[in-house]
Amino acid sequence: MHALRHAGGASAEIEWTPETLYATWGQSLLFRGSAHEVAALAHEGSLPSQLRERFVREHGCAPSASEVRFWGESISALSAVLLDAGLEQIDVMMEYHLPLTSKWVDVILAGVHPDSGNPSYVVIELKQWKSAEAVEGKPLLCRTGPSGRPMLNPIEQVRRYCDYLVSHNGALVGHPERITGVAYLYNAAESDVAGLYDAGQSAHGRLFSAERRRDVMVFLKEHLAPEVGAAASDELLAGEIIPSKPLMAVAADEVREQQQFVLLDEQRVAYEEVLHAVRRAQQSPHKEVVVVAGGPGSGKSAIALALLGEFHRRGLSVLHATGSAAFTTAMRKMVGSRSREVQKLFKYFNSFITADRNSLDVLICDEAHRIRESSNNRYTPTSHRTGRPQVEELIDAARVPVFLLDELQVIRPGELGTVDLIRTAAKKKGVECRVICLNGNFRSRGSEAYLRWVEQLLEPSRDGPAGWNPDGLMELKIANTPQELEAFLDQRRSYGYSARMTAGLCWPWSYANPREPLPGDIVIGDWSRPWSAKGERAVMGAPPAALWATDPSGFGQVGCIYNAQGFEYDWSGVIIGPDLLWRNGAWLVDHAASADPALKRVPQSDVRQLILNTYKVLLTRGIVGTVIYSTDAETRDKLRELVDAPVTETA
Repeated sequence: MHALRHAGGASAEIEWTPETLYATWGQSLLFRGSAHEVAALAHEGSLPSQLRERFVREHGCAPSASEVRFWGESISALSAVLLDAGLEQIDVMMEYHLPLTSKWVDVILAGVHPDSGNPSYVVIELKQWKSAEAVEGKPLLCRTGPSGRPMLNPIEQVRRYCDYLVSHNGALVGHPERITGVAYLYNAAESDVAGLYDAGQSAHGRLFSAERRRDVMVFLKEHLAPEVGAAASDELLAGEIIPSKPLMAVAADEVREQQQFVLLDEQRVAYEEVLHAVRRAQQSPHKEVVVVAGGPGSGKSAIALALLGEFHRRGLSVLHATGSAAFTTAMRKMVGSRSREVQKLFKYFNSFITADRNSLDVLICDEAHRIRESSNNRYTPTSHRTGRPQVEELIDAARVPVFLLDELQVIRPGELGTVDLIRTAAKKKGVECRVICLNGNFRSRGSEAYLRWVEQLLEPSRDGPAGWNPDGLMELKIANTPQELEAFLDQRRSYGYSARMTAGLCWPWSYANPREPLPGDIVIGDWSRPWSAKGERAVMGAPPAALWATDPSGFGQVGCIYNAQGFEYDWSGVIIGPDLLWRNGAWLVDHAASADPALKRVPQSDVRQLILNTYKVLLTRGIVGTVIYSTDAETRDKLRELVDAPVTETA
């Protein structure tokens, strides 16, 4: 039994299970009040400063000056419309945090539907734009200037926010009619945004310009009665949060049946850019490279699978490739378990040495930071050794090669995948290269604070690593012993969570006799555990390394970077080994403490960044929480100083 804080602020003793935890995950926003209250604060000019203060508390950093100015201008414009429409009693929720993501909705209006009497919600995206035009041939994308980067059409943006809420908030699941979406371009003339209507309008996505202010009022009155809306807000904020299914759990349905992921903002931009590149390639002898870059949890693999499924269902020639044996093996097993044809969709980067040029319509290169200089290895026949860079082989293989990567996840010598590498290779071949950057987070419950903390921990500023301030989203704990770490995770498993232990590769990784238990390679005091089963065969009930992250029997073995990268699980236990020590106010990387043979002949200067990147990957696998243990006493002291949350408090 544990005290959990509800959205309203009270705590209660309840049994901690996945169901009850999801149901009580706080839904945060920066401000809530009646339209009359919001209008009064906007009129007196105090609303932007109040929002700024709450933003700092929520995010741990200050909003930009332009964001604060936007709040003052946009909320004034909206509140005037609400008052003129006679809706001063409805509830206004400002900067509503989409659950389990790092995305924020500008405004949600809550009230009672004038016809049904049921709760009714209007999601509003406010835009300062004075003009915008659809990208030619791409109605779901737009620009606010001739040289501006493509953005999601605000009609589609708000439509996807509504779809996401219907999928993830229990107050709306099964009731999509209770929510609608509006993009209000309150500074724009109708003629200057007319092209945006090509995206099509629907119940979840409508567009209004400044000239259509009266139409906005009519629309709002059709969905909101002039009654108090507080009860509707309460119901939405108390709605059970329906967690997204793990990527691997829906991968098969995504590829074989229908789209499972609600792609938001830049995710959808990337998806649309690839769709249009492929359409152009089908209509003319066109070739184009698309690069999608983003950090941990930004949705790269979800985009990759959504594209693979879309093109496979259309009957196009498409393959998915990675440089990871674990990820590709898991995909073949999870997605292609009932179809050898689907299994063949998943390849390795070094599978294209002899591929004919443009033999594929699309090649989706996930985890592209793992691209190597050459595809040649000791098993490559002499007749197949071309000397071509691997990145050129991948570009040559398809009319539209797509690369998804995170440059800070380069964790082994010889991994070269960067945006610049791909852009340079494309330019050399005279091929256009389009780059889309993702800035959202859909892991760690959408906790930007946690990802920021990990980055500041491993690459601290002059002031040193930051202390952890719990944000109500991601759980972070420090273990005093490996026994504590394992017991804590095992207890979470008893509640229905998935959990895994990982460690820096500081102990030898032995091959096992298939007729004997795995050897306890990792020894810390009187605690020892095996690495995952090396090789391609299960050993005494332990899955092979490539399936360690997805097979329930993977708990009990310890994973390393080779079989953790690319995967996620509810609870992540990370053992920081003797290769990373806190000394004299800085991180000391001990090259000699690594047992990874790949690092043995790498200069110390290069090893440092590779090991830091390794721990960044391991620390960002958890969906719900992370538990950290260090084998070094001084490092443990530093971690306890930064994180005041020992596992003994909740074990």
